[in-house]
Amino acid sequence: MPSDAHCHPFDMKGSQPNAEAERNALNLAVAASSWNGDELSYHKELAQQAAHVGSPSIALCFGVHPQLPLVEPRSVRASLESLYQFAESGVLSAIGEAGFDLYNEAYQATEPMQDELFVLELELAKARGLPLVLHLRRAMHKVFTYSKQLAALPAVVLHSYSGTYEEALALRKRGIAAYCSFGTTIALNHRKTMRACALLPQDMLLFETDAPYQPLRGQPYSTYRDIFTVVRTAAMLRSEAGCMPYTEEELHQLNDDHFKRIFFQTSS
Repeated sequence: MPSDAHCHPFDMKGSQPNAEAERNALNLAVAASSWNGDELSYHKELAQQAAHVGSPSIALCFGVHPQLPLVEPRSVRASLESLYQFAESGVLSAIGEAGFDLYNEAYQATEPMQDELFVLELELAKARGLPLVLHLRRAMHKVFTYSKQLAALPAVVLHSYSGTYEEALALRKRGIAAYCSFGTTIALNHRKTMRACALLPQDMLLFETDAPYQPLRGQPYSTYRDIFTVVRTAAMLRSEAGCMPYTEEELHQLNDDHFKRIFFQTSS
């Protein structure tokens, strides 16, 4: 079964009204990311419908997005309160997106608040035994600051991985159960990301679309179907590098195995 380790179904409703029908047609399991109650409620409803009719599973993820202190400062408290509520209820498969966004000076000015929020989310993930999904934009160095705490988690997903091959290996050497989730950037000539995808050990690999936010060249938004382009590209990169596995079928199976292990804590 194909799996998408990171997407935003709530945000696909307007641009892709048939997204859920497409997901079912593709037999695609997904990890749905939320930062507010409306999003989580919608994703929860989709997950319940999927379970009722035997459709592919939907993992529920919720976090205080690190962009919120800048773009939605009045929503930070409500998002954090909702996070604690949902974590306590036991509905979450993972906490996140959490992390850091230091893309420009405006985001950098909110770094102290991003630090405060991240510590709270990290402690909650530890207390609940949940995986953590990381958003890191020009902030890879921040992960190493918290490596000891991250090593206590069952899994750490580096969403839309943009670090180097060496940085990923360094995280593993520090005892972090890190999974580098690759998206459409590997099909957009991002050399550093392509190299990491080609060379990393297979037990660190994960694949995603981030739909609708990371479109392929010439497209207005990313779709669930893009997971096949991502995995096909990964297979080509690993084949060229001589790194196993490097067939599409093997990578889809590997991705699904990791998806289940991370978000449902099961092994196939």
